[in-house]
Amino acid sequence: MKAGSNLEKMLTAGHFAVTGELGPPQGNDAEEVRHKASYLKGIVESVNITDNQTAVVRMASWAACKILIDEGLEPNYQMVCRDRNRLALMADILGATALGIKNVLCLSGDHQRFGDHPEGKNVYDLDSVQLLATFKKMRDEKKFLNDKDLEGAPELFIGAASNPFADPFEYRVHRLAKKIAAGADFIQTQCIYNMDKFREFMKQTVDMGLHEKCYILAGITPMKSVGMANYMAKFVPGMDVPAEIVQRLKGVDKKDQGAEGIKIAIEQIEEMKEMEGVAGVHVMAIEWEHRAKEVIEGAGLLPRPTLD
Repeated sequence: MKAGSNLEKMLTAGHFAVTGELGPPQGNDAEEVRHKASYLKGIVESVNITDNQTAVVRMASWAACKILIDEGLEPNYQMVCRDRNRLALMADILGATALGIKNVLCLSGDHQRFGDHPEGKNVYDLDSVQLLATFKKMRDEKKFLNDKDLEGAPELFIGAASNPFADPFEYRVHRLAKKIAAGADFIQTQCIYNMDKFREFMKQTVDMGLHEKCYILAGITPMKSVGMANYMAKFVPGMDVPAEIVQRLKGVDKKDQGAEGIKIAIEQIEEMKEMEGVAGVHVMAIEWEHRAKEVIEGAGLLPRPTLD
């Protein structure tokens, strides 16, 4: 049994969905979560709450999710396998759904060596594919991983991530198929800049019929500057930033580079709206939440459709 979340209902109804993203603070300031969330209210179906993103300690994702629910937004609870074993992962999803969380995104998680506690010990008891299968089993079979019965099964809309650009490229679509087979109801991709490569990825996805088994949301992160573009191109693993994007940002005054980055994002969404197999977009304007509306509105996606 699925969650009946707003995101699920919007996708099931055939609307082009929009999700957002919010990074919890490196502290316990609930007001910071509320402030960031205020920029996303009414413009997205649900908001991803990251889980110690880039292996940096932050407020627990489930707690920030609860703050969003209290603010009238629907969260998408990101869960990484780096920090918890199977007992903790299953316990956390039971607690999360008891609090009213209906969407989950299953991730492996960035290795701790990239974060602020590189000496920390990782767990990785399960990987993201196994976590998908675990939550599907809990939801559909009402059983724990050890086959013991659940006394209250979590109703969940289960998601996963996909990176269309990691090497080897020809394996990407098969990795996607593996996640869908494990239990993914929806997919959110890594942020996309290389549209040629993404078109090829989506063609392979459609050729395999995967778009009929799962809802695919294309990742969008507006560039703030040439510096951000260069950093992502050189230092972020699995990122593909074409030289023409960098050159386009260089071609405008420094003060106008953010606006140009937003313009590029809008153009991408306009193309994605017409691309077979793309069911929506995931707008990741982390620490730039106040500019998310410009992107979504500029792409003609506001006001959001209403559900009967």
